[in-house]
Amino acid sequence: MTASEVAFAAHGTLIGPDVEAHGLSFDSRSLVAGQAFVAVGAERDGHEFCQDAIARGAVFLLVHHGKQIDGITCVEVENTLDALALIGAYLRQKLSAQLQHRVVGITGSVGKTSTKDLVLAVLSGGFAHVHGPEKSLNNDIGVPITIANAPDGCDALVLEMGMRGFGEIGRLCAVGQPFIGVITEVGDAHSSRVGGIDGVVRAKAELVQSLPADGIAIVNADSVNAMRTVIGIDARVVTFGSHDGADVLWSIRSVDESGRHIAVFRYGAQEASGLVPLPGLHMVSNAAAAIAVGIHCGMPLQDAVHAMTTVVVSPQRMQWVATEAGLRILDDSYNANSLSVNAALRTLAQVEATSRFAVLGQMAEVDDEVNAHLLVAATCRDLGIEILPLETDLYGLVAMSVDEIVKQLSIEGTDSVVLVKGSRVSATERVVRALIA
Repeated sequence: MTASEVAFAAHGTLIGPDVEAHGLSFDSRSLVAGQAFVAVGAERDGHEFCQDAIARGAVFLLVHHGKQIDGITCVEVENTLDALALIGAYLRQKLSAQLQHRVVGITGSVGKTSTKDLVLAVLSGGFAHVHGPEKSLNNDIGVPITIANAPDGCDALVLEMGMRGFGEIGRLCAVGQPFIGVITEVGDAHSSRVGGIDGVVRAKAELVQSLPADGIAIVNADSVNAMRTVIGIDARVVTFGSHDGADVLWSIRSVDESGRHIAVFRYGAQEASGLVPLPGLHMVSNAAAAIAVGIHCGMPLQDAVHAMTTVVVSPQRMQWVATEAGLRILDDSYNANSLSVNAALRTLAQVEATSRFAVLGQMAEVDDEVNAHLLVAATCRDLGIEILPLETDLYGLVAMSVDEIVKQLSIEGTDSVVLVKGSRVSATERVVRALIA
């Protein structure tokens, strides 16, 4: 993209000579030479990092009015975040001919990023230039940045869409214009922001409501709340699930010592089986969603299942690591809510071990905070899992520090397993790092 093209799309002002960039970055630390730098306000004002971006090879800057820097081309706009949405929508429209209908939006209270990784793996088995977000870029910054960084010849685009309030997914859909919408599950994540579970259903439904009339809504038939999102929509509804009647039906053939399942997938008269590389029964459901996407992008079921087995998962999501002493750690530390914690706990309970522990941080932004944490504690008791509560007493136990948890677990070896999980505010990954240091 050229600076003049960005200025046109963003209704901005070009200052300096027109130059060309091969993508956008909002983080100067990860900027690749040849990209343009977008100065957005987050925890710190992005304009503070313009000089660092220039030093790292930024070819032009997108900045607020009056923030231009001498010696480098700048595009000045009223607000860089608003400008990003305009740029993303403009570039998405430019990609329309080559993408055709292969634009996938994914949301859900749990499983968004894992499903995104699985969809990328499946579609890469059928198309040459599939593109999706790095990590969990799923907001007003991440979606347009993902679109802007699509490779030449991009023939399938996958967009993850998060929700922290009403209207956010609708805004993201206006930028990304998905033809296929995937809803993994609907639970209590961020429910305190939207008035409870009914509000979450309403907010998540913005994805499938935004699809064109000839679009496809792929939804989890095993989830009552997920199915509520598709009531009255214009798009065609395709379901995945473990019960008869689902369009893409999955069942379990076996489970290994790491909690990974060999699953059988059926679609119409087709049947194929494969190992879901991520541990947990919920990951089989996510895999079925990804396979449904592949089928409705024109792939045979067998090819979609085979491609699913090649997934490369994002960090801190149901990944096994081990200490020097052999303690096995199920690192699912990226985020947490009631649904995802219970799914991870049930996965841990399936793994052969003499002792099972769960390092649990706070689950943030759930509607009934006290009851949600106590219910998780009850599940742990039922499953024989000892909770080590990281810096919170919400589980009805005395809070522990990172050092106290590490000290207790340091004597455990190969006959023990530990789950590490919590919301981002808990930063439970500190425990993982300390244990494997």
